[in-house]
Amino acid sequence: MPAFHPRRVAWEGALAFVYAAATDAYWWLSEAVGHYLGLMYQLELCETRLRLQADEEVFYGEAGAWRARLDELVDTRPAAVPVLAQIISETSARMPAY
Repeated sequence: MPAFHPRRVAWEGALAFVYAAATDAYWWLSEAVGHYLGLMYQLELCETRLRLQADEEVFYGEAGAWRARLDELVDTRPAAVPVLAQIISETSARMPAY
């Protein structure tokens, strides 16, 4: 099993989630987030998508908010780190390069 650095996973997740929220990969990611991380994270991803559609300038603010959320997730649920890493990997494979 590979070793994961939780802070790095949280940062990569934040960027991938926000980038994917503005692409067609959102639909897959939304389902995966809801299933593996919980409905609150799925709702927050939906809100991120809506904010990005209204104003593309909010990308970095959204990335910061997701970094905080995912940092909290990896702190409170360390077992979620490998799952989060897998979601990031699969999401990245479904998106254009970012």
